[in-house]
Amino acid sequence: MTSSSSPSQDSQRFAHSHPEGLRADALMEEDVAWSHEIDGERDGDQFDRSERAALRRVAGLSTELEDVTEVEYRQLRLERVVLVGVWTSGTAQDSENSLAELAALAETAGALVLDGVIQRRDKPDAATYIGSGKATELRDIVLETGADTVICDGELSPGQLIHLEDVVKVKVIDRTALILDIFAQHAKSREGKAQVALAQMQYMLPRLRGWGQSLSRQMGGGKGGGLATRGPGETKIETDRRRIREKMAKMRREIADMKTGREIKRQERKRNKVPSVAIAGYTNAGKSSLLNRLTGAGVLVENSLFATLDPTVRRAETPSGRLYTLADTVGFVRHLPHHLVEAFRSTMEEVGESDLILHVVDGSHPNPEEQLAAVREVITDVGATRVPEIVVINKADAADPLTLQRLMRIEKRSIAVSARTGQGIAELLALIDNELPRPSVEVEALVPYTLGKLVARAHTEGEVISEEHTPEGTLLKVRVHEELAADLAPYVPVAVPVA
Repeated sequence: MTSSSSPSQDSQRFAHSHPEGLRADALMEEDVAWSHEIDGERDGDQFDRSERAALRRVAGLSTELEDVTEVEYRQLRLERVVLVGVWTSGTAQDSENSLAELAALAETAGALVLDGVIQRRDKPDAATYIGSGKATELRDIVLETGADTVICDGELSPGQLIHLEDVVKVKVIDRTALILDIFAQHAKSREGKAQVALAQMQYMLPRLRGWGQSLSRQMGGGKGGGLATRGPGETKIETDRRRIREKMAKMRREIADMKTGREIKRQERKRNKVPSVAIAGYTNAGKSSLLNRLTGAGVLVENSLFATLDPTVRRAETPSGRLYTLADTVGFVRHLPHHLVEAFRSTMEEVGESDLILHVVDGSHPNPEEQLAAVREVITDVGATRVPEIVVINKADAADPLTLQRLMRIEKRSIAVSARTGQGIAELLALIDNELPRPSVEVEALVPYTLGKLVARAHTEGEVISEEHTPEGTLLKVRVHEELAADLAPYVPVAVPVA
């Protein structure tokens, strides 16, 4: 015989034999009375079902500041880096100076330098740049310092980059990538951004890596392109390379279009016979400070590498009243990536097209001769070796007097100045006045007062030797170019022979 019982009796019987079942039933209710037998054993607060299913805010985890004045006391989480260099030639001091410059570049890029090591080798290791044993030691240094990036003082091949990363287990970048990163941060103009993007893509193209799906074949384009198409197509990484090449071609066209606008302005200055002076030099040598001192341009001045990238052209005047243009160019550095030289070639043409180069060098630097050599190497690359050069030894107020004497003895056409204090600026202006190309034709003309524009041209395009106002007009004795001399020819007085 089968016995039957009501559902409530079954629940009571189940609850008696399984006390935890009653707790589960209670938890499913929307609102139950608190029971000491059941709820007293619960661990923690109990919530309704809707509250349990909702997101709960945990107090005390927000880092938002209630008072904005506390922002200045917060420390930015900087990338922690270890520097590594290979000493192949020169002295130990030269290699240490190179690594110190790399540290300055890393700080400019926004990194915190923890340590730096140098490995003495005849040439960099083809696999890991510093050798497998030293790479393992570098891994120990990374673990000890808690670094998350290794920066190498040189340009690594794609294979060296991969193998060194496999050993040290953190991100590895080289000097070229670091400089490109700084340029990307500091580029402000449309042309500057395009030039940096082109250089970055040129650097990235041979270093693309892929795995998994990135290396699998895409569908090929068989005859007629029917159904799933036939034959293996290009891999994903090949597709990426093709797209980068297409973007590079587009970027080159855009830079060429921007170059046309600069050439038009340059031709206008040449048509008006306005001489041009280009300021070139090592990064952080004080080029922008000198431009501000000479012209009051108001260009950004900052004690960091590559603070200004975009060229600035300003109008200036010599002590004798001659007008000329002064152009501030991008700074150079040792081992400047050839990608950047190619990308910024249109900007660097300001140096090649100028009538005079002011080569600024930091007189307070430990080795200014190396700076001079590095800049002249780039000047040679852009084809500006025939342009006259004046070596401007800046920061004379902070330089060692013996260093200044040595530089001025080596460089015959040099002058020591201080853009910060104004020391030597007057002598520099006089030197610029003497070195700028002078008009080739000397003319004496009596210009009627109705042709005031011709007199104004003589002042702006030529060099006025003397000027006298007579009843017939303005008697000018000027040194001008051939075109202006032809315009003044009808007003040259004809000498009447004495009877």
